[in-house]
Amino acid sequence: MTSIKQRLARGELVRVMFQGALASPKLVEIAAKMADVHGIWFDQEHSGLSHQQLEVLLLASRAADLEAVVRVAPTDYTTIMRPMEAGANGVMAAQIRTVSEVEQLMQWAKYPPVGVRGLFRGNHEAGFGTVVQTEHIERANRDRWLLIQIETPEAVACVDDIANVPGVDCLFVGPGDLACTLGVPGQPLHPRCTEALGKVATAAKRSGKPWGVLTLSADHAEHCLQLGCQLFSLVSDLNVVHQGFSSVKQTYSAIYSAT
Repeated sequence: MTSIKQRLARGELVRVMFQGALASPKLVEIAAKMADVHGIWFDQEHSGLSHQQLEVLLLASRAADLEAVVRVAPTDYTTIMRPMEAGANGVMAAQIRTVSEVEQLMQWAKYPPVGVRGLFRGNHEAGFGTVVQTEHIERANRDRWLLIQIETPEAVACVDDIANVPGVDCLFVGPGDLACTLGVPGQPLHPRCTEALGKVATAAKRSGKPWGVLTLSADHAEHCLQLGCQLFSLVSDLNVVHQGFSSVKQTYSAIYSAT
């Protein structure tokens, strides 16, 4: 399977799905059959997903040949490290505001001599003890990809420096929080937001790194595409439910209007 990191390095577009409130192994399997996405990102920032639930979701993702990233609030070492030990292909760090936060995240995420991550081989990532230690360390430091969310004015202001931190693989715009923190909630294409998107796109290009976005509309996605965005989070678990119910009401409009 071609990895998402490889696809992005080749300049390809990547499609992913977001699962949080309704995340389940069955929905992972359905997404693999129907959604035509390359991967899924699971939300531990806003949802109540436990580590044990996450392990099962990541197992389902591997069975379905979908890469998986876990979004976390990067508050401590364990929060960053444990999703990778559970089998996640990468970690997305939410609510980043400073370069020093990113540098600390990289220390937690990487094995020595790059970082300070503790070595443990009794997990999927290390083949449950079957992978030679040196190979495991090299592969983990190389292949686990790390996304930094840009969703605050503070992050936008230092986005060039964030993009250039060694170990950062991808910038990822959270448009809902970005619009909110810029004082225009619910308006992801407001001039303040499009200006910020332009700064992210420029920083990504200068650093030679890709950037992604959670899309909120076709127009929003098209605008980001024109700016060089490669990674698109196009659908979520709740989005599927909303659109499904709306479609049912439209299909059976005569029945709904008669009650």
